[in-house]
Amino acid sequence: MENNKLADCADCGLSRNERICMNPQGRASKGCPTASEKKEIEKAKSIYENPDIKEFARQASLQESQCYSGRDKKPYTMRPTKPRIQEICEFAQKMNYTRLGLIFCVGMAREAKMVSAILSKQGFEVVSIVCKVGCVPKEEIGIKEEEKIFIGQHETMCNPIAQALIANNEKTQFNILLGLCVGHDSLFFKFADAPTTVLAVKDRVTGHNPLAAIYTSGSYYAWLNQKTDK
Repeated sequence: MENNKLADCADCGLSRNERICMNPQGRASKGCPTASEKKEIEKAKSIYENPDIKEFARQASLQESQCYSGRDKKPYTMRPTKPRIQEICEFAQKMNYTRLGLIFCVGMAREAKMVSAILSKQGFEVVSIVCKVGCVPKEEIGIKEEEKIFIGQHETMCNPIAQALIANNEKTQFNILLGLCVGHDSLFFKFADAPTTVLAVKDRVTGHNPLAAIYTSGSYYAWLNQKTDK
């Protein structure tokens, strides 16, 4: 980047209407990639010209706007109307996908069964793959006995690479992640052929609502703002 300044959109002090990314007459703050990363932005625009990618992006944008009602009314106030599971079904239908991959954590087996039923009732063929597929012991990736969750017992490793390869083999067109651990989800993204979305992420403490800790980082979770040892 110009002047070796890292992109820092998160620290932008401008209002939405003042930002150059939201308003062609807007301004740039320090670390603004809209102002400094012209080459990469133009490269991205050229990638969107690929017909398949362009259609995927177009349908995603349509799905975004269709999640709000009363857009024709002036003055307009945003009014969301659709939960994420509905969005996922509608987007998959827009893309004419028929075979979906449901990639889930064994800790969300109950939820996975419910999601699979919903997807099936919406007309999709569902390929569901649990994280523990293969029954591979954790020792195979170098986990010591004292590093297990259940010390002294067999413990099957999470196997997101196998989940991805099985999904690829069964030719899923669109994958849905449900509750994979941090890192395991990354490996699935890396090895999956089909595009992937996330229905829910794992947060063992907040009932899978990770923003709860962010919203309370000025009170109950204030310690998150302090550097601590592991």
